[in-house]
Amino acid sequence: MDTTQIQQAAEILHRAQRVAVLTGAGISAESGVPTFRGKDGLWKQFRAEDLATPEAFARDPKLVWEWYNWRRGIVGRAEPNPGHTVLAKWEKVFPEFGLITQNVDGLHARAGSLNLLELHGNIWKTRCTREETVAENFESPLKIIPPTCPNCGALLRPHIVWFGESLDPGVLQPAFSLSAQCDVMLVIGTSAFVQPAASLPLQAADAGAKLIEINPGPTPLTPFVDVFLPGKAGEILPEIDRGLIQIGRP
Repeated sequence: MDTTQIQQAAEILHRAQRVAVLTGAGISAESGVPTFRGKDGLWKQFRAEDLATPEAFARDPKLVWEWYNWRRGIVGRAEPNPGHTVLAKWEKVFPEFGLITQNVDGLHARAGSLNLLELHGNIWKTRCTREETVAENFESPLKIIPPTCPNCGALLRPHIVWFGESLDPGVLQPAFSLSAQCDVMLVIGTSAFVQPAASLPLQAADAGAKLIEINPGPTPLTPFVDVFLPGKAGEILPEIDRGLIQIGRP
């Protein structure tokens, strides 16, 4: 681990008043959550791309919910790692702090993050297909598959943005606003390929923000960042936090 780069990241954050964070699958992978795409996400003979679509749900909602039930079982055994914990702590340290995540596992919330924008939804929430009401549901395994709305009896679907669906403007617009107004953006564990999330750091940089990237290896974003820290967020974020404490930030 490059201590000079760690110190540089800590000094950038020490001067910041408004901090934004974008996280992707990498930070959850450190907690044992697979990506559910490719070989890690193969369930029976199905790929994620076969099941996480509105068409698949319309065709066979029971099958789709059985897959999400399996996913809930895996995600439910995972625990937030030190990277999640540091980000939750920083929410109380910086005057303005917002966390944008592409992950649906709920680990940031379990770590204590409150100012949280979940771009792709949350596996522990359901949405009524008729009334569009969203509710938390932590049953694992689900007792009834497919579940139905207790209010109107319509099918419930996972509150997840599926392939072919647009992101919720009520989540996406605040994410763009947060990116445009921050002094510093940390980009953690994301491939920088998936849009529109991949454009958020570039918007932050265009508005004058410093960019700090934490990833196991370089991404398409890396040439544009101020500090690149190769490695695991669960190891690097606590080191940055220690650097902040040494400088004088709690």
